[in-house]
This record gives sequence, C-alpha cells and structure tokens, in this order.
Amino acid sequence: MHIFKTVADIRIAPGGAAKLDMFVEGLYKNKRIAVVTDMGVRKLGLMDAGLEALRAAGYDVLVCDQVVADPPDTIVLQIADDMREFGAGLVIGFGGGSPMDTAKVAACLAGSDQPLDTMYGVDQVKGPRLPLLLVPTTSGTGSEVTNVAILTTGKTAKKGVVSDPLYADRVLLDAELTLGLPPSITASTGIDAMVHAIEAYTSIRLKNPISDALALTALRKLRNNIVQAVNEPDNIDARNEMLMGAMIAGQAFSNAPCAAVHALAYPLGGFFHVPHGLSNALVLTEVMKYNQPKADHWYGEIARDLGVGQSGSSIVDEMLRLKNATRVPQTLTEVNIPGDAIKMMADDAMTKDRLLMNNAREMTHEAVVKIYETIL
Repeated sequence: MHIFKTVADIRIAPGGAAKLDMFVEGLYKNKRIAVVTDMGVRKLGLMDAGLEALRAAGYDVLVCDQVVADPPDTIVLQIADDMREFGAGLVIGFGGGSPMDTAKVAACLAGSDQPLDTMYGVDQVKGPRLPLLLVPTTSGTGSEVTNVAILTTGKTAKKGVVSDPLYADRVLLDAELTLGLPPSITASTGIDAMVHAIEAYTSIRLKNPISDALALTALRKLRNNIVQAVNEPDNIDARNEMLMGAMIAGQAFSNAPCAAVHALAYPLGGFFHVPHGLSNALVLTEVMKYNQPKADHWYGEIARDLGVGQSGSSIVDEMLRLKNATRVPQTLTEVNIPGDAIKMMADDAMTKDRLLMNNAREMTHEAVVKIYETIL
C-alpha cells in the first residue's frame, strides 16, 4: 500500500504577498493574525505591503520576528505564548524554513495545551492547532508543504516534529519575494531542494509512484533554472520555476522521507551554525558516492530523466557541476569546521535514526567519518 498526503490549498500568485488580505479569506477564526518571521525578512521589507494590506482590511496583526536560524525550542515556546496572549485566530509563517517551521509548531502549541516535549518524533502531535498560512521567501526547504519542523533543543541537538497537523491549511507561492536574494543563498537553498528530490527518489522505506513523479519533476525545474537564478537574481521566470521546484520537492520528501545526506548535514548546523541548505550541499555528492552500490539504478533513472547521461555516476557528476557553477563552498574548512570536530559530528549523525532508516545503503560510523574527512 502507498499513502500520499500534502497541503490541500496551494495558490501560485507572483505579487500575491502584497495583497495578503485576499489570501486569508476563509481561514481565520477571528480578525487577529500572528505573523511569524525573522529580522532578515523584516529588514528587507518583504512583508511591508502585505502587513499594510491586512491592517487596512481591518485585521489586528502581531509580528513575531524573533526567529533565528535553527530555531531554538525556547523561541518557539515564547512565540506560542505571545500568540495565546494576543488571542490569534490565524498564524502566518513568512520566510525561509526556520520561520515556517516555527510557525507550524507554535500554531500547534497555541491551539492546544499539549507540551512541546511530547510532540517530538513521528505522529506525536495530538491536539488541534490554529489555522495556518505559509508564505516561503526562499526556494529551498519546501517546508511550506511538509509535515516536518526541525527545532534546536539545548545547545546543539536538533529534533524533529513530524505529524500531519503540521500540514498548513493554505500555501501562497509568490516568486517576487525571492527576487534579489543573494547568489550564495539562491545557490545553497536551490541545491537543498535538489537534495530533497534526490533523497525522496532513493528513500527505501516509503518511496511511492507519486513521490517519484514529483521528485523527477522538481529536479527538472531546479536543474534547468538554478544557474540562471544565481547569475540573474531578478529573473522572475527562473525564480518562479525554482520556487515551484522547491515546493514540489517538499511534497515528495514529505511522503518519501530524507535520509543520510540530511543526517550528516545536521551536525554542521547544530554545532557550527552552517545554514541548512549549505550543509546539505557540502555532504551531498560524497553521500551519493557512498550510496551508489545500492542506489545506482535510481541514480541512473534520474540521470536519464534529466538527459545528463545513462549511468548513476552521471547524476553525481551533474551535481558536482552545479555546485561548481553556483559557486557554493565545497569543503568543511571553507565554513570554518576544524578536522578535530569530525568524530563529534559523526557521533551526532549516527543518532539520526529517523533519517538513516530511509537511506539506500546502511550507514556506518566509519563511513560517516570518511565522508567528513573527504570534504575537509
């Protein structure tokens, strides 16, 4: 049996974020809206027109802009408290993966009295949540269409909340929000989205015909547009294709979950605050090479679908080419990770059972160490 789930209501509207009042219709319980974002998005002014439109239409708006990368559980709990106190009837997550993940969990916390500690893991969120609209500003995480949120607990540990209540009620895709993103962020988030599609296509446990079709569609859109989006930041057509590709990849991996690339990427973010997309890009090709003995037939199918060759090696070569063409860092040294951190990171990566169980080839501690050493 195969099961496929996704967000029921997705709206694609370049320029739509400036008319947010049109996209909240039918969602809210009352006219009090909590918007979750970070200072980066706030300072870029991406939300200004949308907030103005909401206030002009008679909504009270609370802006929670204290989200940071790899959001700590303490910030999520604080935002949920602020939402409760404000009496929010709708939550809007506006930004990259961190604001959207924060919005998803905070909407669940504010909508029920379930403690956060009991939400970690798979299918642990029990209570109702506040209505939720997600608006991504990067073409990367696909978080707007997943039932996953990753939070930081304690100083460095990352934990996942994976439950269907995290699927939003509505998603708004507005490619104009991604115009002018710096080339480095466009590159790393774009490769992150490609990682999602590749890992979904080679996920051994829950891979299914729908996730396969979405993964291939996402890879075509992303591969054909990433270099142009990096080199021409204001190309709206390339931006729209990247945003669509990231969202479709999100639909794929939300159903056929990610694997060892993510498991090895998380310690880079947890210990050294390397952005998630860049962490994935750094470990991607070496993990693919390790997986090749078991995943080669799938890699070959991807390569043929993209028209880059016949063999599994062709897609590994293509990902290396794209990393070079988009100028993403390719060594741990370039992101200030020292060699003496490798054992600590490998120990941490091996605890990511939720991800490693999906990997095409069983991952060993020795293999993780070797992969990190290769990219040092």
